[in-house]
Amino acid sequence: MRGIALFGKIRFLDTTLRDGEQAPGVSLGTEEKLAIARGLDSLGVDVIEAGSAMTSEGERLSIKAVADSDLGAEICSYVRALCSDIDVALGCDVDSVHLVVPVSDLHIRCKLKSDRESVISQAVAVTEYAKDHGLVVELSGEDASRADQDYLASLYQAGIEAGADRLAFCDTVGVLVPETATEMFSRLSRLGKPISIHCHNDFGMATANTVAALRAGAAQAHVTVNGIGERAGNASLEEVVMTLESLYGIDTGIKCQDIYQLSRLVSRLTGLPMSPNKAIVGENAFTHEAGIHVHGLLKDTATYEPMHPETVGRKRRIVLGKHAGRASVELALREFGLTVSESQLAQIVFRVKELGDKGKRVSDADLQTIADTVLSIQMEPKVRLEEVTVVAGNTVTPTASVKIQLNGSERLEAGVGVGPVDAAINAIRRAISGVADVRLEEYHVDAITGGTNAIVEVWVTMAMADRKITARGADADIIMASVEAVLEGINRLMRLEEEDKAKCRRA
Repeated sequence: MRGIALFGKIRFLDTTLRDGEQAPGVSLGTEEKLAIARGLDSLGVDVIEAGSAMTSEGERLSIKAVADSDLGAEICSYVRALCSDIDVALGCDVDSVHLVVPVSDLHIRCKLKSDRESVISQAVAVTEYAKDHGLVVELSGEDASRADQDYLASLYQAGIEAGADRLAFCDTVGVLVPETATEMFSRLSRLGKPISIHCHNDFGMATANTVAALRAGAAQAHVTVNGIGERAGNASLEEVVMTLESLYGIDTGIKCQDIYQLSRLVSRLTGLPMSPNKAIVGENAFTHEAGIHVHGLLKDTATYEPMHPETVGRKRRIVLGKHAGRASVELALREFGLTVSESQLAQIVFRVKELGDKGKRVSDADLQTIADTVLSIQMEPKVRLEEVTVVAGNTVTPTASVKIQLNGSERLEAGVGVGPVDAAINAIRRAISGVADVRLEEYHVDAITGGTNAIVEVWVTMAMADRKITARGADADIIMASVEAVLEGINRLMRLEEEDKAKCRRA
């Protein structure tokens, strides 16, 4: 790749905490920014743009907290071409500034109400001021993809002469196409300073444009986790990294196996759920249902997967429905430690498809029930609920007490939570602590019928060690439906763990 030949290792500037936070409805507090910054640093990004120092006092406190947290990454603040912005950034103890200057005639005329010469003069003055105060400067052309490219080059050249350390090209409204990105960066890379590519995803081209720019000479990619950002978002860190790693064989220096964990953290803290079909980190990215696909996977996972899910910290999932085939059902049964005859397998497949044809999601809990029915297996639960009591109200901390039978012994425990369901689940987890370390990873509620007396269906994803299962409960009382689902998940996880131990002993 040309970029590597010119400037060495490809660098990553992550702007999740600045451009990503500008996604509608997102507002991160100091502790949340710190958690994400630590994750980014551990992942191996080179620069963390921690925010815009001029935004507010709270933003400044957050940026300073990140800057003072002894991370290995360079900590950066977004600034405008104003010396006052540099002063505010200096107060946050950042290492560098992302100095953003509008460069298209549209922005210069309508946004700044200025002219080209004045913009260059101001950019030079602020660059010199920042350098005089010991900051690394990345001079960035806003709306560069719609600017006069000769003018853009002249602004960059003036910035270089003023001491700018890096340059950046911003495709602010996502109008680049890969061919144009290649052409522009082939030219700009001759300026002799590392140049970054900063893409927005308005036409779904951010990843493609970023990779094209890197191939043509860009030295650094601006990215966000999960591609979050204003409007349609920014170039996605996970997509750019894995495209380089998997499709071009480039060692990015990113700890790819930690990508999914960081993706989930960012989704949870920002409150932005990921689309199931999001590349790399979406829930369906390594999930298979179609029987012909699963049949191929059993022979060689490369048949229907471009990379191993473990590469990015994922696990392969097989889901069942009307598209399921014998191979997928057999594989799922194998996960339960069940061996069935050909006739039994045929019966189970028939029942799975029957449920799928009714538009029903066939969870592994459903499959277990179907298999138990066909095989006439009656399993005694490890954990049995005897009593649950919940107290909640507008002046009371939600509190729950549970009495359970655990392997034949009675246990009584209490828990508190942010709501009555959370309190009940916490009480159950405390009651089984020391026997099973079970985590609740996902919780989802569907109303099956309408009205205030609706039957609700609760779906949970439970995990123990590296094994995950889904379970379901249904009741007119959401607390009881939730408890039923959680206990079903706990019982099945404990049963599977017991079977694993038995296999180890036999081996």
